Amino acid sequence: MKILSIDIETFSDVDIGKCGVYRYADSPNFDILLFGYSIDGGLVEVIDMASGEKLPQFIIDAIIDDNVIKTAFNAQFERVCLMRYLSRLLNKNIYLHPFSWSCTEVQASTLGLPLSLAGVGKVLKLDEQKMDEGKALIRYFCTPCRATVANGRRTRNMPKDVPEKWELFKKYNARDVQVELAIREKLKKYPIPEKEQEFYVLDQKINDLGLLVDRKLVEEAISCDRQFTVAATEKAYELTGLENPNSVAQLKGWLKDRGVEVESLSKKAVMDLVEETEGEVAEALKLRLLMAKTSVKKYEAIERAVCSDGRVHGLFQFYGANRTGRWSGRLVQFQNLPQNHLKDLTLARDLIKEGRFEDVELLFGNTPSVLSELIRTNFIPKEGHCFIVADFSAIEARVISWLAGEKWRLDVFASHGKIYEAAASMMFHVPIESITKGSPLRQKGKISELACGYGGGVGALKSMGALDMGVEESELQGLIDNWRTANPHIVKFWWDVDKVAIKAVKERGIASTHGIIFTYKSGMLFVTLPSGRNLVYVKPRIGLNKFGREGLTYEGIGATKKWERIETYGPKIVENIVQATSRDLLAEAILRLDKAGYKIVAHVHDESICEVPIGEGSVEEMCAIMAESPKWVKGLPLKADGYECNFYMKD
Repeated sequence: MKILSIDIETFSDVDIGKCGVYRYADSPNFDILLFGYSIDGGLVEVIDMASGEKLPQFIIDAIIDDNVIKTAFNAQFERVCLMRYLSRLLNKNIYLHPFSWSCTEVQASTLGLPLSLAGVGKVLKLDEQKMDEGKALIRYFCTPCRATVANGRRTRNMPKDVPEKWELFKKYNARDVQVELAIREKLKKYPIPEKEQEFYVLDQKINDLGLLVDRKLVEEAISCDRQFTVAATEKAYELTGLENPNSVAQLKGWLKDRGVEVESLSKKAVMDLVEETEGEVAEALKLRLLMAKTSVKKYEAIERAVCSDGRVHGLFQFYGANRTGRWSGRLVQFQNLPQNHLKDLTLARDLIKEGRFEDVELLFGNTPSVLSELIRTNFIPKEGHCFIVADFSAIEARVISWLAGEKWRLDVFASHGKIYEAAASMMFHVPIESITKGSPLRQKGKISELACGYGGGVGALKSMGALDMGVEESELQGLIDNWRTANPHIVKFWWDVDKVAIKAVKERGIASTHGIIFTYKSGMLFVTLPSGRNLVYVKPRIGLNKFGREGLTYEGIGATKKWERIETYGPKIVENIVQATSRDLLAEAILRLDKAGYKIVAHVHDESICEVPIGEGSVEEMCAIMAESPKWVKGLPLKADGYECNFYMKD
C-alpha cells in the first residue's frame, strides 16, 4: 500500500462551524460513524463503524505509518479526527504527523479552484458529483437531535432508526471518496509543489500546537460586557422611552420626532451625527455607538473554541485565500484583531480579571473599547515561556518597489526606512528632514502610500480615511497625481503586467515582464512569481472591461462567495503578485524559524509569534532569521522588528 484515500463521517455534540475541528473532536461524545477508503486508487470500501464494524488492523497500521501517504479533501479534518479516535482506541497519545498527509483541497486551491469538494467537482465537470442528499443526512446522523415523544426521547439518530437513510449515507460516504479520487486524477499533472507541501506540513504543526488562552480574562470580559450592555440599555431606555432602544426603526422614529432625519444608523453615520447634534439626541447616539461595539463576539468565539488543553487550535487555513496563496483566518479571525492603544494593558487586564468593572470605566473610560483592545491579550504563553513577536517592516511597499525597480524607494528601505516621509518629500518636493511625525505632509504621504500602490483613486483614499485625517476632498486627486508622478516605475509595472497578461492569453503562449512569467496553458493563465510558485487564473478571456478597454476576466470565487466570472486588470494583478510574493517571504521565514527551533504558535500576513522558554532565543535572533533573503531574492532590502511580551499585543 502506497496511498490510502480517506473520507470519514462523524458525530459530535459540538458545532464544528463555530468551534472548529479540534474542539469538535475533543468532545467526549465524538465518534466516527463511517470510514470510506480506497487503497492505491482501487475499489472504494466503507467500514460501518456506527453499526459495530471495526477498523481493520492493516488500516490502523497504514494511518500511523508515515511511509503510507494519506489523502483527503480537507485532510486536516480526517487527520485530527483520526488522531483523537486512535488515541482513545489505543489508550495512548497518537500524533499523526502531517508529513504523510496530502490534502486535495490544497492541491485544488493552488490552481485557483473552489475550497469545497462539491465546488471543485462542478468546475472540473466530473462524471460523478458529490451527492446533494449529503447535507440533510449529515444533519440527521452527525448532530444531536431534539428529544420528542415521536422519536422516543432520543437525542441522537442511529442507523437502526431509519435503515434506508443509513444505506444512502453509506453511499454518500463512498461517493465522497470517489469524487476526491477523481479530482486527484484530473489534477495529476499539477501536484502540490514540494515547497508548498513543506509549508503545509508546518501550517498543520502550528495549528496542532495552538495558542494558550487566558480563560479567566475571557470569562470576565464576557461578564463585563453583559453588565455594561444591561446598564447602557437601561440608560437608553430611560433616555428615549423606546421599547427597544437597539431597534433601528424605533430609534430613527425617535430621532425624526426631534427634528433629525437619517437614512442610516451605521457606525460612520452615527459618529457624524454625534458631532452635529447635542443634548439628549447626542447622548442617545453615543449610547448606540457603545452598545453596537461587537468585541464580545471575539471573546465568545475564543470561549467556544478552547479545547481541554486550554488552547485554541485551527486558527489558520493554509492557502485559504487562493488568489494569492495567503493564509485565511478561522474561528477567531486572528488576522483581524483590534490594535492596542491603551497605555497600561496590564492594569486593564488585571482589573477585568478581578471583576473590577467600575474601575475600568473610571480609569479608562469607554468600556467596550477597552474590551476590544484587550482581545489580543487573551492569548498567553504557557508557564515558563514568553512570546517573541517579529514582523516584516513595510513588506508590501518593499516588494512592489523591488519588482517595479523603483530605485529611490529601494534606497529608502536600504537606509532609514522612513517611506511615509520619503514619499511626502518626493510628492511635495521638500527636504525629508522637514517632515516630522504627525506633520500634515507626513499624513498625506502615509495615506497616499496606503491607498495608491495598486492603482487606487479618490475612492481608495476616502476608504483609507483621508478625509478623517483632515485632508480636503479637493486635494485628493492631487495626492494621487503626485504619488504616481513620484513612482513612475510602479505605474509602468501596473500597465506592463496588464499588457503581458492579455498578450499571453490572446496568443495562448508565454510573455514576461519584471521577472514575472505569464503562461497560458490548458485553459489557465499561470503567473510564475520570483519564488517559482504559480498563481493560477482559471479560464481567462479577453473582452472589453468597465473602462471600455481591452481587459482580462477569469473564473473564481467572487464578492458574492459564488463561482463566477471576475474582471481584473493590471493594478489588481500586481496586488495579487505583491501580496503573493510577500506571503512567500513570510512562509520561508517561518520555515527558517521552525528549523532554528522556534515554536511558532501564530502568524499574520507579515508577522510571526513564537512561544519561547524564558532565557532562550531572542528578539534579535528572530528578527535576523526573518530578514534573511531566500535564494530567489536579490536586491530586496528586508527588515524585521520585534519585541518580547507576556501576552499577545501589538507593540
